[in-house]
Amino acid sequence: MRQLAIIEAPSVLGLRPTGVEGMAAALLGAGLADGLGAMAGGRVDAPAYDPRRDPGSGVLNPGGIAQYSSRLADRVGQVIDRGLFPLVLGGDCSILLGNLLALRRRGRYGLLFLDGHSDFYQPDAEPTGEVASMELALATGRGPRVLSDLGGLGPLVRDEDVVVLGFRDAAESAAAGMQPLPDALHAVDLDGVRAVGAAAAARHAVGRLGEYWVHLDVDVLDDAVMPAVDYRLPGGLSWTELESVLRTALADERAVGLDVTIFNPRLDPDGSIAARLIECLRRGLAARTGGG
Repeated sequence: MRQLAIIEAPSVLGLRPTGVEGMAAALLGAGLADGLGAMAGGRVDAPAYDPRRDPGSGVLNPGGIAQYSSRLADRVGQVIDRGLFPLVLGGDCSILLGNLLALRRRGRYGLLFLDGHSDFYQPDAEPTGEVASMELALATGRGPRVLSDLGGLGPLVRDEDVVVLGFRDAAESAAAGMQPLPDALHAVDLDGVRAVGAAAAARHAVGRLGEYWVHLDVDVLDDAVMPAVDYRLPGGLSWTELESVLRTALADERAVGLDVTIFNPRLDPDGSIAARLIECLRRGLAARTGGG
């Protein structure tokens, strides 16, 4: 197993400066790196946030996100080329684009997408133009070219190389007019995960992929245990279920990296949720770090 390298990616260009930008510092400050045997992979800071919606693309900060994605891809690529396993701490979900760009520069890879939302909005259906609600659409080549064809390499991942697992926003996104998920993309909602069990769902998911990146938006967790997110939905995975999914996905040698997004430490004043999230991540990463 490859050694971990932790990269801080505190960008909120795809969302708002609500506190998510403090996630990496909060988790590292609470001891995430302790006992993981991880190297410091550096920090990629974002350009200045612009709250104005770009009239051409219909999204917030398109140029800034494109620039940031390229810089993050450089850093992630350097870590991969050293034979290390990148653990990228966001930030909002738009950081996925930089992670996938790093992989796309190196060939064809898949994506295991763990999120309470399917994030497949097009700009005209996203109320405020937040890229954190459309990063999966952009990664698969849909949306304004400035973000759907980064470096002239779009799509960053093919539909058939994506598994979306654990989402629970189908009714909400349909009501908002979000474009449907394509048939070639394999989607298993929360009910589908529960029907077979978390570990089995994860095994089936990674069995469909070659080498793959794992994206984790912590709002895939049950709102009752993870209220420290900006867009809350009832229900979600339990801590035990998420740990099972992560252990299954990250134990496989074909997993090449993991990002973690959306945890908002401002909504966790006593640090108890951060502590439990760290425990979950450590258990999920145990197969790579020699833990139990």
